[in-house]
Amino acid sequence: MTAPIPFSSEILRFLQRHHYERVIPRAALIDMDGTLYDSMKNHTAAWHRMMTEAGVNCTRDEFYLYEGMTGASTINRLFLRAFGREADSEEKQRLYHLKTEYFKELPKVAPMPGAHEMLEILKETGIKRVLVTGSGQASVIDRISTDFPGMFDHDKRVTSNDVTHGKPHPEPFIRAMQLARVSPSQSIVIENAPLGVEAGDRSGAFTIGVTTGPIPKETMEEAGAAIVFGSMPEFARLLPTLLLSLLTVTRS
Repeated sequence: MTAPIPFSSEILRFLQRHHYERVIPRAALIDMDGTLYDSMKNHTAAWHRMMTEAGVNCTRDEFYLYEGMTGASTINRLFLRAFGREADSEEKQRLYHLKTEYFKELPKVAPMPGAHEMLEILKETGIKRVLVTGSGQASVIDRISTDFPGMFDHDKRVTSNDVTHGKPHPEPFIRAMQLARVSPSQSIVIENAPLGVEAGDRSGAFTIGVTTGPIPKETMEEAGAAIVFGSMPEFARLLPTLLLSLLTVTRS
């Protein structure tokens, strides 16, 4: 009796939903905050402090749900809710700068446990790595080459400065595919937030959710994750098996 292929049911559901025959992973499009860095607790604290001071009633945890959006879009969303209008360009620039300053005051963030192992596996298997972040915050982005040496080429990075529409729009991941010269069926997305998962799925990539914060697995699945892992170390440990299964499972 032939042993079942791990993750085959999740892969088949994805193939059927996107009308692909198979996925041949040649590029990994990887989120930054909450995926490569354990930074979301600092981001949520900085956002909550800044928006509360601006007169917006909000909770700290809700900013986990906005991860992946550009700063301007996040400010607009909360202004519409609180004041019934979008922020003007001066307000967006001033408030995002203030949020960035509050973030810098907090303790330095560390790489996410399991991130190094994940990247090593992707590199060893010849899969291109593209950074795809909704952030434009240089204080973290500039550390990528130091903290993850040799993992991301400088021309394989997509930030909020490179797109018109942030997540959940698929543009950031479509742009990343263009940089890596791959098609959607040759791409996997690695994300920890619902908006990023939605963007990845809308781009046509095999989108992997990793729950590194308070967002439940079911929310990631509802956003379009093909499969959800409970932590980055778990994902890194099972990544070789998943990659092999992706190359094995086809839609008949």
